Amino acid sequence: MNLRPYAPVVVRVGVSLVFLWFGFSQLFNPNMFLGYVPIMFDAYAPVLVTLNGVIEVVLGFVLLSGFLTRPAALILALHLAGITASLGYNEIAVRDFGLVLATLSVFLYGKDNWGKVTEQ
Repeated sequence: MNLRPYAPVVVRVGVSLVFLWFGFSQLFNPNMFLGYVPIMFDAYAPVLVTLNGVIEVVLGFVLLSGFLTRPAALILALHLAGITASLGYNEIAVRDFGLVLATLSVFLYGKDNWGKVTEQ
């Protein structure tokens, strides 16, 4: 059984679900994320967390749908790379770095064969 054709779909769907989870979490519980906003933007932290949540939800759904896969994945990868860089070196930054690379791999692969994958 050849499972290789499913790999890009699994990565794309998995990464999009992570972005959707974090996006909805920021929208429904923004206080949980206020500590991640850099000090210089502290006065705007609630607005920035909410805006970030909206962006992650919208692009997460775009990525999940497989529509505009490359642009959505590139924007999300760059966005998360910026967040990762702002975190310094810790366990969260290392996890996010892995997610950046997974999202970048979705960008590099492009449109997958969701719905067209046949067992060989």
